[in-house]
Amino acid sequence: MLSFTVNSAVIKETRSLLMTTQAHNAISSRESSDPIWRLICEETRENANSEPILASFLHATILNHDTLEAALSFHLANKLHSSTASALLLREVIEQALCSDESIGTALRADLHAFAERDSACTQMSTPFLFYSGFQALQAYRIAHWLWGQNRESLALYLQNRISMEFAVDIHPAAVIGQGIMLDHATGIVIGETAVVGDNVSILQGVTLGGTGKVSGDRHPKVGDFVLLSAGAKVLGNIKIGDCAKVGAGSVVLKDVPANCTVAGVPAEIVGRCCNQPALEMDHEIE
Repeated sequence: MLSFTVNSAVIKETRSLLMTTQAHNAISSRESSDPIWRLICEETRENANSEPILASFLHATILNHDTLEAALSFHLANKLHSSTASALLLREVIEQALCSDESIGTALRADLHAFAERDSACTQMSTPFLFYSGFQALQAYRIAHWLWGQNRESLALYLQNRISMEFAVDIHPAAVIGQGIMLDHATGIVIGETAVVGDNVSILQGVTLGGTGKVSGDRHPKVGDFVLLSAGAKVLGNIKIGDCAKVGAGSVVLKDVPANCTVAGVPAEIVGRCCNQPALEMDHEIE
């Protein structure tokens, strides 16, 4: 009887160890296939250990999920829910979008990389995901944009309103925005219905991509790749901002800006050349 008891205990312990190892290997496998998700999880575990008061929040938001997409759906739903649209229902919508369109996940990772690369205040990959309103507003816009493309315009506009209320960022769901985007600080950013923003663009707080009045149709700016729009810049009308251009802080742009040019002033005029990629350099000085 004693021998059976000992053997049973050993078997139970072995099974428990095996299950723990299998679970760990499953988690490691999921994380290893997505290096950005793996890094976010590693950072979050360290932060949960060093700041116990946030442990519950960090586990609920990141560590309890298998993928970056699952964590995003949970986080956004809890940010955007209201008394009439529960977090559970919104999460189902967000997950539907993420599962239906893999490009959203691709853009999500490119946006995370953009924040980590360009924002000197961002020291961890998990920081924009958890705390930056610009990043969260941008990902929520991507869900609204998918809904708009599915002819679910009412729900897309509902999300636009909730994004504006929660993050102070107003992006029309019909606007077309590329990947590798950084909305730095983000408060007060407005992007109109027919605006187009290319890849690897940096947009600071208070920027408006707007129309010039009550004109209907295609009436908003078209922004190229690697463009830097500094704080408070107003770009108005169906005009083109060329690739690798830079718009100075507080400028009002009313006409096309050639590629590789710096413009500033009210109204904005060409004041210099940009030989590199201003959006990545984040240099707001006017030479």
